[in-house]
Amino acid sequence: MLTPIERILFFLLIVVFGGLAAVGFYGIYNIVRHGRSAPPRKGIVGHLLKAFIEVGLQIPMFRSRRILSVFHAFIFFGFSFYFLVNVVDVLEGFVPGFSLLYGGEEWLGTANPAINLFNLTADILSVLTLLGMIVFLVRRFLAHDKRLDFNEGVLLNPKVKKGGVKRDSLIVGIFILIHVGSRFTGQALRLAENGQSDPFMPFASLYAGLFTSLPESTVNTLLHVTWWLAIGLVVVFLPYFIRSKHVHLMIAPLNIGLGKQTPRGQLDPAVPEGAGDDVEPGAAILEDLSWPRLLDGYSCIMCNRCNDVCPAHSQGSVLSPAALEVNKRYLCNEEFTLLARGAPSPSQLIESVISPEAVWACTTCYACVRVCPVGNEPMADIIDIRRRMIIEGAEIDSGIQTSLESLAKNGNWFGKGSRGRVRWAKGLDFKVKDVTKEEAEYLWFVGDTAAFDARVVPLTQKVAAVLRQAGVDYGTLGRLEQNSGNDVRRVGEEGLFEQLVENNIDALGKGQFQQIMTTDPHSLNALRNEYPQYGGRWPVHHYSNILLQLFESGQLTVKNKLSHYRATYHDPCYLGRYNGGYAAPRQLLEILGVKMTEMPRHKENSYCCGAGGGQIWLGTTPEGERPAENRIREALTVLPPSANGAGQAIFVVACPKDVIMYTDAVKTTENEGNIVVKDIIELVEEAIGGIETEVEMAEAEAVG
Repeated sequence: MLTPIERILFFLLIVVFGGLAAVGFYGIYNIVRHGRSAPPRKGIVGHLLKAFIEVGLQIPMFRSRRILSVFHAFIFFGFSFYFLVNVVDVLEGFVPGFSLLYGGEEWLGTANPAINLFNLTADILSVLTLLGMIVFLVRRFLAHDKRLDFNEGVLLNPKVKKGGVKRDSLIVGIFILIHVGSRFTGQALRLAENGQSDPFMPFASLYAGLFTSLPESTVNTLLHVTWWLAIGLVVVFLPYFIRSKHVHLMIAPLNIGLGKQTPRGQLDPAVPEGAGDDVEPGAAILEDLSWPRLLDGYSCIMCNRCNDVCPAHSQGSVLSPAALEVNKRYLCNEEFTLLARGAPSPSQLIESVISPEAVWACTTCYACVRVCPVGNEPMADIIDIRRRMIIEGAEIDSGIQTSLESLAKNGNWFGKGSRGRVRWAKGLDFKVKDVTKEEAEYLWFVGDTAAFDARVVPLTQKVAAVLRQAGVDYGTLGRLEQNSGNDVRRVGEEGLFEQLVENNIDALGKGQFQQIMTTDPHSLNALRNEYPQYGGRWPVHHYSNILLQLFESGQLTVKNKLSHYRATYHDPCYLGRYNGGYAAPRQLLEILGVKMTEMPRHKENSYCCGAGGGQIWLGTTPEGERPAENRIREALTVLPPSANGAGQAIFVVACPKDVIMYTDAVKTTENEGNIVVKDIIELVEEAIGGIETEVEMAEAEAVG
């Protein structure tokens, strides 16, 4: 029970520090509110409820680092339960006779089962919270877990450079230890004061043995000290709470509940709908970012899980998705007063939040977004920053610049004229339909790489031949097809993207077809997720789905089981993580008889080849191990090398860009004799017994 002076002091602390915290929360609200509008959220109540349930069960945390996530769950469950514990402690300090010790027997006259359960839960969670916090502090400050480190040059804010991240973690960690430890100690002191243990407070009862010999006056003094350290410290800490990473405890569930509702593969508009003509695309300062992106900075827990999966970061580049969010929050804190009253930020995002080199290192693989336990989207910030850099004529890589110029002039990034678009079909002994001239069930959107790259053209021809043998009615747009614009948009060239979309939709409008098929996951993503915003709505399929249907319907049959292959399959980012295309390729390999072994990183956690986001256009190769090389080494950890007689080791792909990236990686890692890159169509062709030519089919008909 607090003394009258203590009660007055507590109320004063509530007024002063609680008021400062309220001003701080209102400031965060204002900062986020002044961000640009985002696509409207629907069913917000339901999404928020789902988010609070998922966060409450710690489901997002267990997407990665599962052992560490257990200790985080200890802290989360304990600290969350402590909201109720703190209310009880305040009541015990202010309400005469109120006590939940021994099931509330002193207060109610008899023990209450619900109160016993409350005490047992608080006792266990107190210990687990302390254990979890100690593990995380040891991990950061003694074990020096490298996953918590940042590459040199990514922490741009001066305060962050001077150890702001570690200092913040230390302050928050010590606060939790003192807060929970003091309350736990207080309970032990109360048991010692009564000279009796409580079976529903087993850990506190054990701890109480340390205090049984203390004089009553000392115990009473310590009870007051521990109460103030547990409850008073919470009140004093509130204003710092607003500026620390600990604010994610309240912001993260909101961020998840208010998260992206449009398809993963659909970017938000470069300029919000309804914005005036004076609003420029993309982002240069904080207020140019949409409000969800500003909320991201306050949600970030600084766990660096996004760095773990970022191919650019793993390569040693200056890109760190985590640093982007950390820099953003520190900038918001530095300019808090200015931003909270609606004034524009005087700082440019470039060099205060992220460097130009880091902006152009992103492969847009979406791995950072998927793995983030609090729903952050650092990739979206990067694309918006690219958009503004393009508008302002910022210097970009020469290879990207050349590719964009070719795309604007020729509709492809190979610098070829429109006639070259159909040259791949001249190597066939049959004619491929032009759907602008004759009707077909499927339009095959071929894509640049499949149509122009000499390393991929033979595979494109195999697809054409297999489809014909299966009796599929298909055709192409011929010379009218242009690049889908998927990577153009992710490079930030919004105007060129819209030009390509307009040209392709015009060409598609001239076609006579029912559905679209493509071998290129990048084209698949644009056609399926981006084009509907511009009026282009068709069923769009990846060729692996079409091939699977052909086998299931009996239009294709396996003549040669490919059991001599030992294979692993790579999930392309834009087929898998963006569009959920995981099942069809694997089912195909099973039908073909290929013996499959999954790599550690597969499906949702698949690793990027390094080609996306315009990276395949780069004129200079970044230093360090390339993502594709890293992936080939990973494949060889689960596959016996071809040379050891256990069967040929093959790396199966289902994307034209993957063919290029991984074939090169096999050479640069000097593994040409150990593993072979094969597109799924090569395996299909081998399994069905080769492709019959027109002459062979005519001879067969004559014999028949």
